[in-house]
This record gives sequence, C-alpha cells and structure tokens, in this order.
Amino acid sequence: MEGFPQVVELNVGGVFYSTTPATLTREPESLLGRLFSGAAPPPPKDSKGKYFLDRDGVLFRYVLDYLRSGVLVLPDSFRERERLREEGQQMALSGMLEAMGAQERARPPGFITVGYRGSFAFGRDGLADVKFRKLSRLLVCGRVALCRAVFGEALNESRDPDHGMTDRYTARFFLKHSSLEQAFDSLQEQGFRLAGSCGSGTAGGSADLKPGVDSEENRWNHYNEFVFVRD
Repeated sequence: MEGFPQVVELNVGGVFYSTTPATLTREPESLLGRLFSGAAPPPPKDSKGKYFLDRDGVLFRYVLDYLRSGVLVLPDSFRERERLREEGQQMALSGMLEAMGAQERARPPGFITVGYRGSFAFGRDGLADVKFRKLSRLLVCGRVALCRAVFGEALNESRDPDHGMTDRYTARFFLKHSSLEQAFDSLQEQGFRLAGSCGSGTAGGSADLKPGVDSEENRWNHYNEFVFVRD
C-alpha cells in the first residue's frame, strides 16, 4: 500500500491545495479518509505528481477548512450551499453534512420585504422596449440582524439613522446592486420563500421634467413589493 508524504499536494478539479494526511483522514469513513489512509486505492496523480480529485476545486476550500478545524464556517450570503451539500454527500463527509444541517436549523425565522420603484422604457412609436424594467433602487425592510445575515456586504446601510443597532427593525436599507434576481437568489440560499407580492402603476403628467428625462417614459412608473418568509 502506498505511503503518503507529510505534505500532500492535491489537484482538485484544476485547483491546487496542500495539506496533510491527518487532515484528509479526519473523518475516517469518508471517501477522503479511505483514499488517504490506505483503506482504498489512492487517487491517480496528474502530470506534476499531485493527487487528482475530480471534484469542484473552488468548493473544496470549504471542505478542507472544515477538515482542518472540525468547524464549518461559510461566508456571509454564501450562495452555493446546495452544491456544497452535494460535495459532502459525494465524499461521504457525515460530520460536515451534520454541521450544515445544524446551521440551517439554527437560523431564526422571520420576514424580509424587498421593494423597488421603476419605470417602463418605450421605444419608437410608443412600443415597449425589450429593457422595459428600469430599477432605480432595491429597498430592503425587516429586522436588522436578519437583513445583514441574508445580504451581507451587498447591504447598504447609509440611509439608516440608527446604524449599528441590531435588535430592531428598519425600512431604510437598500442594496448596492439593482439586480432583483440576485436579491431573490440570496433569499433562497438562506431558506426564505416568497409569501406574497403586490404592485402598482401610475401614469403621470410630463410637466416640469428634468433635463434629459424622456417625457413618455416618465409617464409610466410602478412600485412592487415582495414579502419573503423563513419558518
């Protein structure tokens, strides 16, 4: 049976890592534990002599961090939880999967509302343009600690007068980006589901417009809100 060096060089899906056999065998019954303990044939080597694992090289950093410390720490607004879970299942890392489940069970329930104001853009002769939805800002309302946990660094708190306090609610947060679908992805990754939505539209006049503002486009504005809940 092949012996392993004190420092193991890995090529995981094209991403290189260096670690030790003790780290890789932290969970002896896992795939990694069997491969690097001699319980199963070792993985093949690439052209540079690194052990090759045909797994997601980027996500493996979180697997390796867990194996090093025994604690699973994921970034704020981590979006690939399901893919990481799949990696854990494929590698039979029962401890990491249990840590993921414990984190999800510990997430507090609550509501977050996402709203936006926008206008409809028109093309020639009043025909709706393909880029009809123009969003000026995505507003976030809810408990401060919950909003921060979901959106992380994407959350802009500059308009909130009580900046720094967590045990309260606010309707003044907004996002640093204007991608509605990106906001939805962040909520879905954190276990929220859509509970309800509403929208309204207005047709205004064209008097006293600012320079450069299209009169036809400015006539049609809309506001929409989406309420998300995590039980």
